[in-house]
Amino acid sequence: MDMQVWRSRLMWGQWFSHLPVSFQDSLLAVAKVRRLAPGQRLFKRGDPPCGLYAVLEGAVRIGAVSEQGKEALLSLVEPPHWFGEICLFDGQMRTHDAFGVGPCTLLHIPQNALLALLDEQPVHWRQLALLMSQKLRMTFINLEQLGLMPAPARLAHRLLMIAEGYGEIAPPRRVLQLPQEQLASMLSLSRQTTNQILRDLQGQGILDLSYGEIEILNAERLRALTMV
Repeated sequence: MDMQVWRSRLMWGQWFSHLPVSFQDSLLAVAKVRRLAPGQRLFKRGDPPCGLYAVLEGAVRIGAVSEQGKEALLSLVEPPHWFGEICLFDGQMRTHDAFGVGPCTLLHIPQNALLALLDEQPVHWRQLALLMSQKLRMTFINLEQLGLMPAPARLAHRLLMIAEGYGEIAPPRRVLQLPQEQLASMLSLSRQTTNQILRDLQGQGILDLSYGEIEILNAERLRALTMV
């Protein structure tokens, strides 16, 4: 596919579609398309900064693995999300691991090329700050929910957030490509607890479950569960 096809896909997202056209052009002019095989690592915690990425096809798993081999899944990044901007600001090492989930196609804006672009047009630092601040806001919301919300409400809220692309996608998706074990890891719940909650919601006609997928049948009733 040529860059114009990828550009149209990126326009599905709120962040890229609201950028000045000149900045969109500048980003795409230095962009490279990168493909990952299923399970292939993009970068690991401690790696030097390598730039900004957008998911065009497939998904990227962002998380960390302890010395005991236990994984904490922070996010599943899907099209047309951008990620990797933290290192752009502080120049420090990568904070987490990133792996492809299935075949994955990414758009890569190399660190040096992006910094040179921002040196020429420093007004666009604000757009990158908006990208990072949106994720910081979501992080605070998730931390609050972890301490205050019961598990069913947290699960319902996370499903709605994923369906809406964490504010990036409109209208929301109905079908989520999300295995239950990955959802459990994101919510810091056991696989058994997550499965029981999902089965209860399926019994109420709010969700439908199939292998690796969760379909939202009634978003209004799911949203009502978050009002605790």
